[in-house]
Amino acid sequence: MAQTDQQPRKPRGGRNLPAAIGVGVGLGAVIVASLFVVKVFFLLVVVAAVGVGVWELTSRLAERKEVRVPLVPLIAGSVAMVATGYWAGAQWAAAVLALTGLVVMVWRMGTPPENYLRDITAGIFTAFYVPFLATFVALLLAADDGPWRILLFLVVTICSDTGAYAVGYKFGRNKLAPTISPGKTREGLAGGVGLSMIAGALLMEYVIDGGSWWQGLILGGCAAVTATLGDLAESMIKRDLGIKDMGTLLPGHGGIMDRLDSLLPTAPVVWLLLAAFVGS
Repeated sequence: MAQTDQQPRKPRGGRNLPAAIGVGVGLGAVIVASLFVVKVFFLLVVVAAVGVGVWELTSRLAERKEVRVPLVPLIAGSVAMVATGYWAGAQWAAAVLALTGLVVMVWRMGTPPENYLRDITAGIFTAFYVPFLATFVALLLAADDGPWRILLFLVVTICSDTGAYAVGYKFGRNKLAPTISPGKTREGLAGGVGLSMIAGALLMEYVIDGGSWWQGLILGGCAAVTATLGDLAESMIKRDLGIKDMGTLLPGHGGIMDRLDSLLPTAPVVWLLLAAFVGS
């Protein structure tokens, strides 16, 4: 006789769903509380997340590939980049990025020359990938209506992931990038883009001063694409390293970098579009 009972689908990636929801709600509460009480509190949250993210990435590089990235100049440069972006602007943050790269090169000279080029390349990549991209969150925050811009940025990115998961889970048939992330589907991408565009349109119309719904459609669509690309990029890194998660700090989510993967590349896109639409 044919088997009629269907096994329920497992949560994506084998995650502990109750733990994931609890951690997500807790993180959301911390972010909202810091964002709308004193802006600098939220800046400290960003700095802390960046510092942990840098530590996670460099630790996995050392464990899996024996890549020895100088951590001290990277952490110092990360703090300086985010703070400089908030108080002085993008040009000064870019200058700090360049200085961080130079310090990484010099710092690594204190150890044997074997694999020097490999190690400093990984260090400069880390400086760009984590703190420099996160600097655009600080730039969003620095605007007069910074908390609302951050809220827009977070909501469209979260909606991208939520829409992709919901639609992909229900209707997903065609794989988007099977060799990188087998769980992602083209239908899911369409769902993520659609939900992110709707959220962007509503928030631009009713929350951002001078914003219009059609601008939100563009912003939401672009944010969904960059969020997906960011997720795929980190999946490539993790596959290259042979790991499932970057860390274990957040139960049900993995590490900090596993939560920043879609946010980091989306931040400069949202900042640029908001600057073009309503000014910085």
